[in-house]
Amino acid sequence: MNINIQTEIVTAASKLLADSTVRELRHLRVDGTANQLNLSGRVRSYYHKQLAQETIRRVSCGMRMVNRVKVET
Repeated sequence: MNINIQTEIVTAASKLLADSTVRELRHLRVDGTANQLNLSGRVRSYYHKQLAQETIRRVSCGMRMVNRVKVET
């Protein structure tokens, strides 16, 4: 995948999370490497972990997604 396109996807995914109405999602991080989106950070529920993943899936454009978000209850 073109590095410029990958950068645009990471930027779009980060913006979706930053603009989320769910406060916890705003603090998560998205990085892109070699056709892969890495989602990381901490949330308080498995629902928010899944919600973050599905939020950025909309802009992933076929990139592999790795959800490294930790749930701290």
